[in-house]
Amino acid sequence: MSAQRSFRHGRKRKRVTLCRKVLARSLPVPERDVMNTYRIAGIDVHKRMLAVVIADLTKDGIEFQRHKYGASPEHLKMLAERIVSDGVQAVVMESTAQYWKPVWRALEGKCQLHLAQAHSNRAPKGRKRDFEDAERLTRRFVAGELILSYVPDREQRLWRTLTRSKNQFIREKIDATNQMEAFLEEAGIKLSSLVSALNGASSRRILKALSENQTDPSKLAELGDPGLKASRAQFVDALSAAATLDAGYRKLLGLFLRRIEEAERRIQELHELIAQRLKAHNDAVVRLSEVPGLGADSAQQIIAEVGPEAKAFLSPAQLASWVGVCPGSNESAEKQRDTKSPSGNRPMRRILSLAANAAIKAKGSIFDHTYKRLVGRTGHNKAVWAVAHKLLRVIWKVLHDKVRYQEQGLRTNPAAARKRALRLIAQLKRLDYCVQILREPALST
Repeated sequence: MSAQRSFRHGRKRKRVTLCRKVLARSLPVPERDVMNTYRIAGIDVHKRMLAVVIADLTKDGIEFQRHKYGASPEHLKMLAERIVSDGVQAVVMESTAQYWKPVWRALEGKCQLHLAQAHSNRAPKGRKRDFEDAERLTRRFVAGELILSYVPDREQRLWRTLTRSKNQFIREKIDATNQMEAFLEEAGIKLSSLVSALNGASSRRILKALSENQTDPSKLAELGDPGLKASRAQFVDALSAAATLDAGYRKLLGLFLRRIEEAERRIQELHELIAQRLKAHNDAVVRLSEVPGLGADSAQQIIAEVGPEAKAFLSPAQLASWVGVCPGSNESAEKQRDTKSPSGNRPMRRILSLAANAAIKAKGSIFDHTYKRLVGRTGHNKAVWAVAHKLLRVIWKVLHDKVRYQEQGLRTNPAAARKRALRLIAQLKRLDYCVQILREPALST
């Protein structure tokens, strides 16, 4: 039994030594001399409690100190004081919900902060405990085995909250409109078959009058705009059920209308607040708006997600991987089993999907050409996703290099044309053809 314990202890010491070497390589050169005092804190975040371990990386290995804190503001303040007093240089935390945000806010600016994705710190089945999770989190962070999330600064996090809240209200408005349409069908009001949208001005006037107990179909039909394609007789026929509509239905219709109006008011307030917050980055919004498929609203959402200069992403490939708009990799035994796109930032994937479907309608654009080239052999969905990838690379270029979008359409890149010509010449020579290159004479005027 003692021999078994000694073997396990020796294996643990070997793993700790390896972790210290990995950390030493990851630290900047000036800081490698302070390895004797380097401290890392691991936090397993829950709704009401925090399991905190402070790891001392010494010459002899890793020593853990365990502390338990609540999640109240007072306890978070105590945690921040402990982190500062103990000289902790880095904190890594994990949470499966949004409970990490108050902890991050309390520790921000006091040390280096890292947020690990929970699935990268899974415990063996039947071996999950709070403090053991925090210790394992720290060891895996030192060994570089965790998948860390991109957390922007405080101002950008506020932009994200504003834009995502605005999208939630837009979804609420759409849901309320769809529910109202189903309700009108149940009541026998066939207005949606004559107008393009129930949220139009004519539809609003008719439905508002109906909710205010106007039940005469002919008077309701007069509220429609004269420019509508449907005739007045068709409107009277579609609204004929209003004459016998129960008062409960009219009351419920008024509730639907007020719900839609309230959502529209909140959307407008958030739109103005977002524009005010992004006023300093108006130039980036304008440059993004010039890209086919994008507008001012989608440009604001993109900047809120990746930042006004996309500084966190050193290349368009990194940004595409983070968004999840690139091919995935599932290789085993030197065989690629699946190339499904990885999971990424859901708001950005939604924006890119909508923008790509709009960009392919810009006639003569590079996105229109890419879609037409691919759709025949890949289908609509894959072709649009390829356009979304190309669109994201353009977005990175516009933000990171601060350039404006210039549509070149099908104009060939001279360097690419020269490279292709050389490749074709080489192929002809391999087929024993003699190739002589002659310049086309200039046309006389």
